[in-house]
Parts: sequence; C-alpha cells; structure tokens
Amino acid sequence: MSELITAELVDLDLSAATKNAAARSLAERMVAAHRVTDLDGFLADVAAREAQMPTGLDGGIGIPHCRSRHVNAPTLAFGRSAAGIDFGAADGPADLIFLVAAPAGADDDHLTILSGLARRLMDPEFTAALRAGTDPAAVAALIRGEEPAERPAVDEERAEDEERAEDGEQAEYPGPGAGSGSEAGDAGAAGSVPFRIVAVTSCPTGIAHTYMAAESLAAAGRAEGVEVTVETQGSGGFKKLDPAVISAADAVIWAHDVEVREKARFRGKPLVDVGVKAGINRPAELIAEARRKAARGEIAAVSESDGGKDSGDGGADRSGAPDAHFGVRLRTYLMSGVSYMVPFVAAGGLLIALSFAIGGYETASAKSVADHFVWGEADSWAALLNQTGSAAFAFLVPVLAGYIAYGMADRPALVPGFVGGSIALTVNAGFLGGLVAGLLAGAVVMAIQRVPVHATLRGIMPVLVIPLIASAVVGFLMFIVVGKPVASLQNALTDRLNGLSGSNAVILGVVLGLMMCFDMGGPLNKVAYAFAVGGLADPTDGSLKVMAAVMAAGMVPPLAMALATTVRRKLFTKTERENGRAAWVLGASFITEGAIPFAAADPLRVIPSVMAGGAVTGALSMAFGATLRAPHGGVFVVPLIGQPLLYLLAVAAGTLVATALVVLLKGARRAAPDTAGEAGAAGSGDSRVPVAA
Repeated sequence: MSELITAELVDLDLSAATKNAAARSLAERMVAAHRVTDLDGFLADVAAREAQMPTGLDGGIGIPHCRSRHVNAPTLAFGRSAAGIDFGAADGPADLIFLVAAPAGADDDHLTILSGLARRLMDPEFTAALRAGTDPAAVAALIRGEEPAERPAVDEERAEDEERAEDGEQAEYPGPGAGSGSEAGDAGAAGSVPFRIVAVTSCPTGIAHTYMAAESLAAAGRAEGVEVTVETQGSGGFKKLDPAVISAADAVIWAHDVEVREKARFRGKPLVDVGVKAGINRPAELIAEARRKAARGEIAAVSESDGGKDSGDGGADRSGAPDAHFGVRLRTYLMSGVSYMVPFVAAGGLLIALSFAIGGYETASAKSVADHFVWGEADSWAALLNQTGSAAFAFLVPVLAGYIAYGMADRPALVPGFVGGSIALTVNAGFLGGLVAGLLAGAVVMAIQRVPVHATLRGIMPVLVIPLIASAVVGFLMFIVVGKPVASLQNALTDRLNGLSGSNAVILGVVLGLMMCFDMGGPLNKVAYAFAVGGLADPTDGSLKVMAAVMAAGMVPPLAMALATTVRRKLFTKTERENGRAAWVLGASFITEGAIPFAAADPLRVIPSVMAGGAVTGALSMAFGATLRAPHGGVFVVPLIGQPLLYLLAVAAGTLVATALVVLLKGARRAAPDTAGEAGAAGSGDSRVPVAA
C-alpha cells in the first residue's frame, strides 16, 4: 500500500474520546501531510458517510471512510486507542481506528489498493501485530504491506486468488475439500462436488465494508469446506461473475447496503439477503442458512427491482447511474417506487378484499370503527378490516412518489417525494400524479445537490436544507403548475378505461397478458402489475377489469409448466418434474416466478409459449368482463371476482394453450433420457435447487 500511509499518519496513543474527535485528530494529520485541503469540508463528508451506516466492526475496529473533493491523494491514517472509541459495533468500542480518504475522482487502481486494507483487517495476525506495534514507522510499513505479519501458509491456488482480488473486483475462493470436518468437505474428500455459493458484497462507498465482507465469507467458506465465489460491487465498478459459476451454484448470499446490480442473474436460487455487516460479522451463520434454504428448496423470487434485506439499510440503486442510457435510468427509478409500493398494495388490498368477503361491498360506506364497533357483529369486523386496508392504501401514491425520488437522489429526496405524492392525492391527480411527483422531487434534489455550498453547511444539507427547499419547490410545482393538468389527464385516462369495450378491451388484455408473462417478475411484469394496482386506489369498472386480467395472466406460466410436466413427463428432467409439482401451488397463488426455473433452462421454448397463453387469458378475461377488487391472492380470492366461472375458464384456456405449445416445441426436438437430462440440469445449476412453495 505504497504512499498511502507514512509514520506521521500513525498515532499509537490516540486520546480522542468520541468518533468525531478521533476523525478530527487523524484528519489533522492528513492536513499536515498535505493530503487534505479543507479540514472541515472533509470532516463533513466523513460525517455524512457515517450517518448512512456506523463504521464500527466487531473485533475492535473502526474504519470511518469517504470519498471527498477535499482529498488530493488516496490516504490512510491509523490511530490506536487504549480506552476504546464507540463506532457503533455490536461488540463494543474500537481500539484500532483507520481513517480512509479517497479523492472524489479516485481511479480504480487506488480504490483497489484501499480495498486491500479491508481484506487484511480480517486477518487476526495482522490486527494482533497492529496492537503490539510500538514504532509508528514500523506500523506504517506493516499497513503498507512491506512488513507482513506472520500468518499461516496458504496453498498456491488461494494465493493466486488473493493476487487476482487485489487486481480487480472479483475473487473466487474454492473450498478445500477434504479435512474440513463439514459435510461438504467430506464430500470433497470423496471426490464429489462440494456445496457451492456465489455471493455479492457492496456498501455505500465500496471501499471498505465491501471487501471485508467478501474476505469474511471466503474465510468462513474455507473453514466449512464450501466453495465461495464473491463478486465485490465496489465504487470502481465490478466484474461480473461467470454465468457458468452462477448457474452451478447451490445458493446465493447478498451482503449489501446498496442495491445489488443486475440481480436477475441470480434467479432460481436459494437466497440469503442481508446487510453488509452481517457478511463481516457472522459469515458462518449466513453459509449455514444458505445450506438450509437449499436443503428445503426455498427459491427466492428475484427481479431487477427487488431491494429488501434482512438487515442493513438499503440505498438507492445506482446500477445505472450517470453513464447509463436515460431509458435504463428512468426504468430503474420507476421500479424503485413500484417495489416499495407493492407491500402496501398487497396488505391494504387483501384487507379490503377480505372485508368485502365478510360484510359485502356496502362495508365501504360503514361508520368509523373508532366511533362504532360491536365485538360480536361480523359487520363491525368487516368495517375494521376495510378501514385498516383503506389506511394502508392511502399510502400507495405517496410511497410510490417518495421511493421514485429516493431511487433518483437517495434519502434527501424522500421528504419531497412523499410530500409531492400526498399533494397528488389532494389535487386528484392519482397514480399518474404520484409518478410525476416522484420524478419532480428526485430531479429537484439532484439539482440542489449540484450547487456548491460552504463547508459549514454540508452537515445539515441532507437532513434540513435539501428536504426544506425541495419540498417547497415540489409543493409549488404540484399545486400551481402541473397538478391540475395531470389530474385532468388522469381523469381522461380513467374515463377512457371505463369506456373500453369489445375489441379495444380485448387488445388491452392481450398486451397486459404478454407483459405479465414475458419476464415473469421482471420490469415488464412489474409495469403491468403497477398499472393494474394503481387503478385500485380509485376503483372503477374498467380498473377492476384490468386487475382481473393481470392476475389471471400472471397465473398462467407456473400452471402451464405444472401441467406440462404432468402430461409429458419424459420431456422434462427429474428436477423439472419436482419443480412442476410446486408450480401448481405457486400458479394458483399468483406467483408468476414459479415458472422461472423452466424459462431459465429453456427460454426459447418456454417464454413464447407462456406469453401466448397469457395473451389468451388476458383477452378472454377482458372479453368476459371479469372484475377483481383484490391485488393478489390467485384462486383464493375467487369469491371476490366478478364473473368467477368465466374468469377461471379464461385461466384454464390460457394454461392449456401454453401447455400445448411448450409440449409441442419441446417434443419437436429429440427427447433426452432422464440421465442425460440430469447432467444437463446439473450443468445449468438447476438440479440441486428444487422449487418449493
């Protein structure tokens, strides 16, 4: 780590009592070394990074870091505290503090060198040597790698992987096979294939936590006899995992605090989805969880817009950021809003639907349960469910707008986004107004962020100045400028939708069916679904028909694959037949992703077939005039469907069409024997991952 740290940047007796004081003390050394040009400006950037997520790590390590325009060269300062300083780690204060400073335009090579420190911090010998050092020059040399700490010997293949990791963004760590004491290790010793995991790690700046999580997972994998291949999505970009490696993997681990890029590559695999700190602090638990999910056959429904994690705080998806095509970025922004909106739709819509099932449609006009509720009356319980669901639905447009803005400009855009979405409801601009409000809020915040401000204001910009100014601007635009025109357009679209009949309605059903079945949970599927649920916020006869057509078409792909594997078993591998049994339940539950394993294994035959079936179902549903007030539920909400028998007939017709086509297309090629099919499935990574409901 040449020139990143020198003796004057080492403080072996750091006396600071707080993390802010520690950062200032180490930053002052950087200023004295002419590495930082503006002390207060740099510290404001450090504080902004710290506000995103604490930088304390288990094991007594604090690693505050940021990229800043006030840094003129990649720099590392090290302090050792006898008393310990709280950096937010779960196991207590940190005694080893590293302040990492990278220029705003740091090149990839320097960022890769900085990431090397993160990897070395996972080495107990390295941290022990830092705690024992007495000479600042020697400690600086140790950190630079000129005087490496004593460590166990590693095999040649592992050493080559570490060298490759230093040169790029991706590292592969194969399991050791025999001698691990684990089941995978024993299997390796016997000559069979060990358990394989692919992982993605990322953090907001991509400098430290990203690589520490990668190293931690790799080390835990070696201890367990598990092959772990890690893709580090750092700030200097990332090198994609080989598709063959992903295909052959038994499970996936995401340890991230920003959105994983190009997530669709990992579809059809058991997934453990956590924050980056979990990857650092408890990698063995994550590997064990991945193995349990694989054993149970739990398949994650992964789409480009998914962003939830079990822990950690997600950031906006920057996968397509400034250099991406505008259309790609726009889709990313919109999908960010839709993905956060869907849980509100599902919860609120199903509660409302259940209330109608109990008390009938007149439940919507019941008195407030806060004023009138009788424990023994079914109507009171129906009203309670309806009013609770309506409360959830009231967030639909503000959440959509808020998280579109969040996808564009991160946390500072949340407040103006939510405000704009609420105003959209006030001026009756509806779902379309929410889209416009979210885009306006994001654009306004991005514009404000480009304005240079004095260093003393940087700390309060994200939490006070930007939300204040942006909310005022968005409020003006939505109330005075665009709100009423958008409301007029929304009303015109609603009237047009209500007036759809005959061939026009059928054509809309065909289009929606094709979109629902093309990528099965991907962007087109989400657009069609968002269009449908947007109409439920202010339901009309036309919007209820659209919702029915969308859900009907979305049920077709898994149902068709389930039926095909039943009637023509020899055309499918053993694993696909197992997946087919689960697909019955997934399809009946309106989980379109149940067909993904089939589409991934044979896209040229499966996708066109299910698209044709979805188009037939969508067209028939619209032609029959079927309606639906619930945003989800599949066959379990049939009592809430208008024209239920004709609706089920539409689903059955589309399923039969898709089944016939896929059987015909697969039968046109020579059917491989089961054993060959199993080998092919193993090569594609499907055979070890059965789908379960």
